[in-house]
Amino acid sequence: MRLLRPLLLFGCLLALALGLGFVGFLHVAAAAPEAPGRRTDGIAVLTGGAERVATGLRLLREDQGQWMLISGVHRDTMLEDLATGPELGPLAQRVELGRAATTTRGNAAEVAEWARAYKLRSIRVVTAGYHMPRAMLELRRALPGVELLAWPVVPPRLRQAGALGEVRTWSLLVGEYAKLLLAWSGLPALLDPLPNGPNPGTA
Repeated sequence: MRLLRPLLLFGCLLALALGLGFVGFLHVAAAAPEAPGRRTDGIAVLTGGAERVATGLRLLREDQGQWMLISGVHRDTMLEDLATGPELGPLAQRVELGRAATTTRGNAAEVAEWARAYKLRSIRVVTAGYHMPRAMLELRRALPGVELLAWPVVPPRLRQAGALGEVRTWSLLVGEYAKLLLAWSGLPALLDPLPNGPNPGTA
C-alpha cells in the first residue's frame, strides 16, 4: 500500500500533465496565421496536402517571400503536378522541389540545407495546423539562428461541419500529439539518424 499511493499519485499527475499539454497543443494547432505583410527570405512548404502548396504559391505571388521550397516531394512528381494556372509560369523559377524528405525530421534537414544554400535568415513555414508544433520543433533544432514564422493551413476535412464530432478527427489529433511528445523526447533522432544528410547543427 505504501508503494501503491505514490504510484497512483504519479499516474494522476502524469495524466494531468498530458491532458494540459494536449489542451495547449490544440490551442497552437488551431492558431490562425499572422497578419500578412511581413516578408520573409523564404517560404517552406511541407507536403502532405494540396492546399499547402496552393497556399505557399499564393504567399509567393503576394511577395511574402523571395524563394520557396516544397519539401518531401515524390521523385516522379513535377511542379506542374502540384499546381496549375497561368500564374505558375513566373513563379516557377523561384520554386525548388525537395525530394529527399520522407519524415518531418527529413523535412527539417532538407529545409536547413536549402536555407544554407540560399543564405536565408527568415522562413515562413506552411503546413497543416496540427502538424505545425512538431514541424517547428524539428525546424528550430535544424535551423538555430533562423527566424521561423508559422503559417498553418486547416485541411479541408477538418473544416467540414461536424468534423470535431468524428472519431477519426480525434484519432488524428491524439496521434499527432503523441508524435510531438516523441519528437520532443529526442527519441526519433536515435531511431532515425541522418548519416548522409545535412548536419542540422552547422550553419
